[in-house]
Amino acid sequence: MPHDLEGIERSIAAQMPRAVEELSRLVAIPSVAFPGHPEEPVLAAAAATEELLRGAGLPHVRQIPVEGSFPAVFAEAPAPPGAPTVLLYAHYDVQPAGDPALWRTPAFEPTLIDGRLYGRGAADDKSGIMAHVLALRSFEGRFPVGVKVIIEGQEEYAGERLEAFVEKNPDLLRADAIIVADVGNPSVGDAAVTTSLRGLAAFTVEVRALKESVHSGSFGGAAPDALAALIRMLASLHDEKGDVRVPGLPRGVFPGAGPSEEEFRETAQVEDGVSLVGSGSLADRLWASYSITVTGLDVPTVNGAINAVQSVARARVTVRVPPAGDPGRAAADVTDFLRQAAPWGVQVTVTDQVLGSGYLADSGGRARAALDRAMERAFGRAPRDIGAGGSIPLVSTLARQFPAAEILLFGAEDEAASIHAPNERLDLEELRRAATAEALFLAEFGSL
Repeated sequence: MPHDLEGIERSIAAQMPRAVEELSRLVAIPSVAFPGHPEEPVLAAAAATEELLRGAGLPHVRQIPVEGSFPAVFAEAPAPPGAPTVLLYAHYDVQPAGDPALWRTPAFEPTLIDGRLYGRGAADDKSGIMAHVLALRSFEGRFPVGVKVIIEGQEEYAGERLEAFVEKNPDLLRADAIIVADVGNPSVGDAAVTTSLRGLAAFTVEVRALKESVHSGSFGGAAPDALAALIRMLASLHDEKGDVRVPGLPRGVFPGAGPSEEEFRETAQVEDGVSLVGSGSLADRLWASYSITVTGLDVPTVNGAINAVQSVARARVTVRVPPAGDPGRAAADVTDFLRQAAPWGVQVTVTDQVLGSGYLADSGGRARAALDRAMERAFGRAPRDIGAGGSIPLVSTLARQFPAAEILLFGAEDEAASIHAPNERLDLEELRRAATAEALFLAEFGSL
């Protein structure tokens, strides 16, 4: 077991070739836990995760059933006398690959290019699993703290399944500090701790105007078009600047610096000549304010379209909610606004609503102080506080269930990793630094 910080750093650096091979095998498993996708790869990823945790020196590893979901993988090692316990979280399921034509390399054929591993889930969030494994292996089974690990199997598909499990089994996951490795830095090497998460409200809105679609030549100009109605409704959600127009969803203020416009444009790959939307600072827009995105449409495709006035059209709408906001109230405000904006008396139905709470960290205690020192050594700079526009509903559940525990969000992802998008990739040096920071934190937190 390394008894010094340099020993930890050497151990993790020496493990990296093996870790890249293991991560590649894990990424090759298409563990998409969305309905309609095969279950076998998801279960295979659970088994592979279980094997990795056993190999990390944890004496107790098992899969545990989660009602309505895929199994979680749980592992633990008892705390040395007087030492605190740390809970480590990640998830083994991934987003669907999407259109294969948009990938430069096949989504589930992990490919190493210029120090980056490409493949769906390489960053989100199989990098989190490997960061935990690398950190734990550096102690060779003699951990300075009590360790608990929970690796979820259905985080990407919206729903609060593990959250309900945590509420029913609080003693299983109780800890003094919790590391959530499902986030990352603004850019590679720019050390940061995520202290703010937006919540989520998502739903499907359906507009129906006719009993069935009719010929546009014979009926167009008088028959109400469901698709045209839906387009008008969705367009009404934002003003000409791109700010949200829905009453009750005000802009917020983030107490810290966000990316520059140049950095954001490059990371988001905004086309030349296309302006950003909204007003206020980017930190305010991305981390502290409401945003509304149309994430899917059920309409006729251009290829094979016929000349018809559409009887029905559907859209999936996602609302990101500031940490202090109420996702249920936000969903009601947006759906009420859409109904009021519906033209021509079309019928509007809202279904498949999913809600998730946001999170705002406290100022920090001894765990955060230990993490700051660990990250400064691993990254060569002290970490700064950032927000995340995405949602991890489990975090707010953990905060409610374990109010005395410090929750620390950091990891190996970065804003240019293309998570949830084609060509997802992980910078392997970022993985090494994140794992090193985690191991250094465990060593110091156990000695406080």
